[in-house]
Amino acid sequence: MNQADTSIEQLYENVCDMQSSDQSPSRQSFGSYGEESRIDSELCHLVGGEMREVEIMQEDIDKPEDDSNSNSSSKKGGSSSGKKSGLLEKSQSASAKSISPDHVKKSSQSQTVSEVSTKLSLKGKSPPEKPPINKRNNKILKKSNTGIVSMKKEKGSKLQNGTEDASESWLGNPDLGPFLLKQARDLVSAGDNPQKALELALRAAKSYELCANEKPNLELVVCLHVTATIYCSLGQYNEAIPLLEQSIEIPLIEEGQEHALAKFAGHMQLGDTYAMLGELENSITCYTTGLEVQKQVLGETDPRVGEICRYLAEAHVRALQFDEAQRLCQMALDIHRENGSSAVLEEAADRRLMGLICETRGDHEAALEHLVLASMSMVANGQEAEVASVDCSIGDAYLSLSRYDEAVFAYQKALTAFKTTKGENHPAIGSVFVRLADLYNRTGKLRESKSYCENALRIYEKPTLGIPPEEIASGLTDVSAIYESMNDLDQAIKLLQKALKIYNDCPGQQSTIAGIEAQIGVMYYMLGNYSESYNSFEGAISKLRACGQRKSAFFGVALNQMGLACVQCYAIHEAVQLFEEAKSILEQECGPYHLDTLGVYSNLAGTYDASGRYQY
Repeated sequence: MNQADTSIEQLYENVCDMQSSDQSPSRQSFGSYGEESRIDSELCHLVGGEMREVEIMQEDIDKPEDDSNSNSSSKKGGSSSGKKSGLLEKSQSASAKSISPDHVKKSSQSQTVSEVSTKLSLKGKSPPEKPPINKRNNKILKKSNTGIVSMKKEKGSKLQNGTEDASESWLGNPDLGPFLLKQARDLVSAGDNPQKALELALRAAKSYELCANEKPNLELVVCLHVTATIYCSLGQYNEAIPLLEQSIEIPLIEEGQEHALAKFAGHMQLGDTYAMLGELENSITCYTTGLEVQKQVLGETDPRVGEICRYLAEAHVRALQFDEAQRLCQMALDIHRENGSSAVLEEAADRRLMGLICETRGDHEAALEHLVLASMSMVANGQEAEVASVDCSIGDAYLSLSRYDEAVFAYQKALTAFKTTKGENHPAIGSVFVRLADLYNRTGKLRESKSYCENALRIYEKPTLGIPPEEIASGLTDVSAIYESMNDLDQAIKLLQKALKIYNDCPGQQSTIAGIEAQIGVMYYMLGNYSESYNSFEGAISKLRACGQRKSAFFGVALNQMGLACVQCYAIHEAVQLFEEAKSILEQECGPYHLDTLGVYSNLAGTYDASGRYQY
């Protein structure tokens, strides 16, 4: 049986190599193996030949009348098997790697890389008999059967008299799992035939499962992670979830740190998969469990625990849960400060996120302090190329504080840096133009504001190659907000509808789409188009419910707005239900004396009066 090199250093180094990046958890990172070893080619000959023999055997069963063809096929298969046996006696060993996907961090998402080395050792023995299958682990995707049995079986042929499927018998060879997984990863690395890679990975998982002998097998865990990654790369996120849930059940924390960290990797990858489906509540639950496992293994003050605290804080930001996000970000900041100079850059990343959270909560002075400290730290550690993004955030804080001259200086500094490093037509340039447009709009310089909006739109309409579509959609949304503030609602709606078309093609954006639909609903309401307003709010509310934001203040505000649209459409009873739900949420999230809560009280009183209910 193969033994994995699952030392704590190797496993954790690859599981928890976290870094901030753009937001698409579907961007996977796969390693490559280099030249194929001699034993790999022999195994390839073995796998290909034996699978062909299985097909021939099944053809014999399907077509018993063709005895002459069956006999010749059997002879050919027998000689081929003997030849392979001779090749295997000469073989020594080979190595294969397995990885699970990269965890992405905010702007909006993150991924973690898991890589475990395995070594193969073939003795030239005949393939073993099929071992008993662990009933608990026998749930490895019902749909995966198509990738585990031969193609002839897919067409409906069955082995007679309860004869064991020969393909599964050969998958019981303990050397085939690592080899099949290697072939799958090579295909993904080359970008060729992901469907074939999936089939090979499923066969590898079945092989590992057959060889597990009812014992926890970290090699099977890694294989499940890789298979789930391939499913995600194909956009089949729901297929990946059962595999990741199974991978979490296999490791036993009491077996040691390797098992604990393998369980941690599964929780994090499962959280990313839920995030791609827009199920933020489930995603945060998985991340939280993963953090607790990591703390149990590494302790409360390990720098890597701080990184996961920040990672989880970013997930709470996406879910608009800013109190919990601030608590976790402060925890990460405390851990990294305690570790001193070895975690300077991590501390800078913590401060960037804390600045964003403080800015969103309206604490602009605190946001400015964190951002300036982050900028100074990054410059001191040779990260000048990244400082321009922080300068933009510093400008935002100055703008919120009405310190316009300092905001213009920060934006112009960022603009110069972006033009030098990214070129004239990069969306990052457009984002600075949008900020300057907002600034001049606030100061009443509408001509300059519109000019900067038009400059930004020219960039977003013809972006440079390789730009994530989400970045373009975000820019269009920002420009739309400026046109809305200028009372040009038609142009604002057009831009938001363009952004919606882009986001609809991107996974994991349900919460963002809901926010855009709600904003479109507000503008339709302002234009007096109440039926379109109702339809937009209805779509937004359904998406917010689906992605687990039923307890956020934003959800309460959206319910209130939809209730107003119902009143205008004379749907009074529906309006009452919406106002009552909004009331309970806003009382919990904002308190009974918040302006949004008081507004719902007033609306609810009016609908009670209209429906003849004079007592609450």
